Amino acid sequence: MLKILQAAVMRSLRTAHPLPLVFLLMTAGAFGTEWSVKYNQQKICALKGSTVFMNGTFTHPEGLTVTETFWVISPVPRVESTDLSKEPDYSGRVEFFTDDQKHFSLKLSDVMKMDEHRFCFKIETNEVKERWTGVPGVQLRVTELHVEAPEEVTKGETANLTCKTTCSLTDPFIWYKNGRPLTTKAIKNNQLHLQTVSSEDAGSYSCAVGGSQHLRSTAHSLRVRYPPKRVSVSISPSGEIVEGSSVTLTCSSDGNPPVKNYTWFKGSTSVGEGKTYSIPNIRSEHSGEYTCQSQNDHGQRRSTAVQINVLYPPKNVSVSICSSGEIVEGSSVTLTCSSDGNPPVKNYTWYKEGGTSPVGSGHRYSIINMTADHTGLYYCEAQNDHGALNGTVMVTVKTGGSVVLYSVVLSVVVGVSLCGNAALLTVVFWMRGKRQKRNLEERDDENADPNAQDDTYTALQPSARSSDDVYHTLAAVQSSSPDDPYAALDPRSRSPEYDTLAVRSTH
Repeated sequence: MLKILQAAVMRSLRTAHPLPLVFLLMTAGAFGTEWSVKYNQQKICALKGSTVFMNGTFTHPEGLTVTETFWVISPVPRVESTDLSKEPDYSGRVEFFTDDQKHFSLKLSDVMKMDEHRFCFKIETNEVKERWTGVPGVQLRVTELHVEAPEEVTKGETANLTCKTTCSLTDPFIWYKNGRPLTTKAIKNNQLHLQTVSSEDAGSYSCAVGGSQHLRSTAHSLRVRYPPKRVSVSISPSGEIVEGSSVTLTCSSDGNPPVKNYTWFKGSTSVGEGKTYSIPNIRSEHSGEYTCQSQNDHGQRRSTAVQINVLYPPKNVSVSICSSGEIVEGSSVTLTCSSDGNPPVKNYTWYKEGGTSPVGSGHRYSIINMTADHTGLYYCEAQNDHGALNGTVMVTVKTGGSVVLYSVVLSVVVGVSLCGNAALLTVVFWMRGKRQKRNLEERDDENADPNAQDDTYTALQPSARSSDDVYHTLAAVQSSSPDDPYAALDPRSRSPEYDTLAVRSTH
């Protein structure tokens, strides 16, 4: 009676509609071992392009021999299902596995969106009517990764990037920036958190899941708005800048949005606008420090200064004369050459008009014991690496009688202030010679005592000078007012000796 009941139940199961899984997954009971199919997962979410495995175990009634197992998709009641491996769309993409312990599995490669079906394991036995399909099977859903994030953020803001899917993936997420994996702690679940965004955070971001790193999402470009940075100036042509050439300064900077406003400064003075600043026919006054200021919608920044050093030949060459006043025979004169050049002038050469050879070299040229032959036009040639230029001066040596003497006497006071005591000594010795000549003439006329002293140095001793001695007069003039040497020229303050000279000079 029990066997008849069991046979009736089996017939009803074979002819009835598929029953719920809970009923199908029967284990040992009153009727012994029955048909059962148990899947490890009933729902699987897989990435497009990945490989997925569906696993489980099965049992069958005693006395039956399993002849074939295979997989089918979305079986329909009372409709014969086709072996999945024989479907054209799955050819070469599926593999079936079973073992003696009644474990089974399906390997599906290169998962596609069209693979979203219910996959069921089917068992056939030596009894044609004894076969089983494990329904409802495993539901497969196929998803793709994509990054959800703002396209543009401003420096200092916060940005969150999310790796989105259409179904839940259990494997950990991996983030990439410009193709390189990120190891930052800012990754939480499927999100990448960027706190206080900087310009360095701009780039191309993508994501993947562990075990399928080769199946990355499409890249998402994150742009960061920031003020100009790394502002620099280049000079063309490079190398030395010579007066008369052309120079172009170019400003480079990094900013988002790109810099559109450039302002050029020489020192603190604005001199131009635009990405480039050109100086045609550059001159020495263009030398100095130049900077470029870059500006966009988020701020501005100025470059470090670049130095323009314009090289040029000597110019503004001039010659000055240092003497005790009017130039007379026996006096000394120093000519000094001054010039402007870059690099500074180092070579000075002195010439006298009419001569074929230089008369001297150096910044200064001195002539000791002037004579009438020294009268003439002198010129100084200043030279540096970029050229030469001359400066001229006329030197006139005065000669003749008391007119010259008076001129020299008048120039003594001025000369003290112009060239120092050296000029005064020159005049003293010149006047000493004149005095000796006069004394000789007086001794001849008056038949002076032959024992009288003729030591020229005696005249310089204060105890040996007479009150009308011209040396005494000079000493008085020099010491009368050290702060105002020109007071000696006042007719009311001069000695009778000067009056005598003035009278003699008018004859």
